[in-house]
Amino acid sequence: MERRNFVKNTMALGALLSVPGPFSTRLFAARLPSEITDFTASELSVAIRTKQVSCLEVMQAYLSRINRYNPVYNAIISRVSDRELLKQAQDADHALVKNEYWGWMHGMPHAVKDLAPVKDMVYTQGSPMFAKRIAEEDSAIVAKIRNQGAIFIGKTNTPEFGLGSQTYNPVFGATGSAYDPKLTAGGSSGGGACGLGTRMLPVADGGDMMGSLRNPAAFNNVIGFRPSTTVVMEEGDAEDRLLWTSGPMGRNTRDTIQLLNTMALNPVFYDLKPMNLKDVKMGWMGNLGNYLAMEPGIIELCDAALAKVEDAGGKVEAMQSSFRPSDLWECWTILRHHRRLSMLDYYEDPLTRDLLKPELIWEIEQGLNFNDNDVERANRIRANWYVELESLFDKFDFLVLPTAQVFPFPNNIHWPKQINGREMDTYHRWMEVVILGSLGGLPVVNVPVGFDAQGRPMGMQVMGKFGDDKKVLEFALAYEQITNHLSVRPKLVAADD
Repeated sequence: MERRNFVKNTMALGALLSVPGPFSTRLFAARLPSEITDFTASELSVAIRTKQVSCLEVMQAYLSRINRYNPVYNAIISRVSDRELLKQAQDADHALVKNEYWGWMHGMPHAVKDLAPVKDMVYTQGSPMFAKRIAEEDSAIVAKIRNQGAIFIGKTNTPEFGLGSQTYNPVFGATGSAYDPKLTAGGSSGGGACGLGTRMLPVADGGDMMGSLRNPAAFNNVIGFRPSTTVVMEEGDAEDRLLWTSGPMGRNTRDTIQLLNTMALNPVFYDLKPMNLKDVKMGWMGNLGNYLAMEPGIIELCDAALAKVEDAGGKVEAMQSSFRPSDLWECWTILRHHRRLSMLDYYEDPLTRDLLKPELIWEIEQGLNFNDNDVERANRIRANWYVELESLFDKFDFLVLPTAQVFPFPNNIHWPKQINGREMDTYHRWMEVVILGSLGGLPVVNVPVGFDAQGRPMGMQVMGKFGDDKKVLEFALAYEQITNHLSVRPKLVAADD
């Protein structure tokens, strides 16, 4: 098939689809990249549907890229055989010939984070206890993705049981950042974020409790969106918000929105447009008045990004909440560690205890130290935080923080022991910057802010009021128009280099 020169114009996608068939197809074809794996997920979806590319061509292109780079980056694990995937791609093409269109992901390769089961695929959760477990059925979200026509090519790597923002485990090893495979991809959705950054995946699903969609997105220069906790999850409500939620990641915001609509309980994120940034009010929380240790250079990158927002007419005000950050940390650790008691059976069984990572054993032991009064106190703090957030969002459209307190670090280090000379007293203290959004159950998007002198990527969290998911995503669409960070691609290292 002849490839046209690529003229990047994702914003024109909706307009093209509204034009009569042949004309729409001709205009769209003129905007296709020269390499299939460079298509955004939205572009790829239309290209398949309009038969500008075949599903077989798509699968061949992705498998070629995965075979070349995945041995170095280790993003995609438990892979399905190339032969079987090519057969499935041919089946998807035959369906199109018969006018059977499965959904916007028709024939697109997809890998699910290895914390979710995919029927008949290995499902380890990064634990040696389950290294050979085969899932008997799809999770609810996986079933939704399957129903949109995706072809599952494998799983994406994750830390053991998703714990820690560094993607490594004893079953598959560590995943590298797309910008330097010797550095961590973050976590726990590190495999998915690296798969996006290396162009080995069109979109990626994940989950977020303590920044697991945000941190890896920052470390791989992609978009990660933690929705309000009632958007995707079937548990909880506006008053009793979950601490975690599933959510999407994408190479850009449009792709992220596409996958969000697939995952959402009520898909309503259509026709979103970049907001007018004039007079948008943003509360810049920085390092919480020096409460948080930050690696040098992070604040400066965020400041430069926010200056772009101001140039577009937005209002950025440095501010601090009157809420004590130490109270939020106390609340967080009680609720988080108490949840680990759900894994007490593994801890008490000597046959499985030795298979648990030390950090998980520590969390379970911390959870055993808390009683019902402690949990009640933590829930009171959280309820007061909800009230404080309501007050802050009366003054600001968005609250903004750096996405991480450190740049990507070597992936042979389990976690940073100190930041800028300050000792980290727990294995997860270095991720404390994300708990403000997590405790609020808020919609939070990671948007890129650029790179340090070593080429390491960073992002910032833009948090909206609970339930204001559309508004947060519309900001991200506008932010993409005034920055070019997403266009800075990594120089990849191939397996045969």
